[in-house]
Amino acid sequence: MAGVLTLISLVIDTSTDRTCVALFHRNELLFEGYHDGATAHAEVLPKLVSDALTVEKNINQFVVGMGPGPFTGLRVGIVFAQSFAQARNIAWRGVCSLDGFDVDADEYIVTTDARRKEVYWAKYTKGERTYGPQVSTPEYVAELPEKKFGFGFGPTIYPSMALLLAKSQSDSVTQPIYLRRPDAVPTSERK
Repeated sequence: MAGVLTLISLVIDTSTDRTCVALFHRNELLFEGYHDGATAHAEVLPKLVSDALTVEKNINQFVVGMGPGPFTGLRVGIVFAQSFAQARNIAWRGVCSLDGFDVDADEYIVTTDARRKEVYWAKYTKGERTYGPQVSTPEYVAELPEKKFGFGFGPTIYPSMALLLAKSQSDSVTQPIYLRRPDAVPTSERK
């Protein structure tokens, strides 16, 4: 299975309070694991990737959710993906994490927790993003006419690793999707 022509993809996302890791041979799922905990990304991501590598070590491609999401969680996933890919001299591709939500509707909005009484959100038509991502209050998003899925609008949902892999074949995001400044600021910038 691990020949030069075999495509083995490691896919991760740390844009929500869940750390997700999956391993695919082309589109076939070989491993999937996750851990819930908004402050545990840095601790559990290496463990989940290590578990995935027990299934297959010869990774050819790394796919990472680029957000939107909280600054620290995104940094953990993105830096891990970039470092792993560079160390192994393999390609890495970024994808908008909201694009990985598997929703059964024609026109809809997906949301994740942005904290500070806000949500990250984007609009989709038949699975293709048509607007966003944005950060707004849930009240603002509630006024929009489309069906809503995700944080604040029903059960919490998380990105599908298979859908992130599929989206990475046509889209590539090279910069983290930060929609606001981080909470921590240098002392010189504090008021």
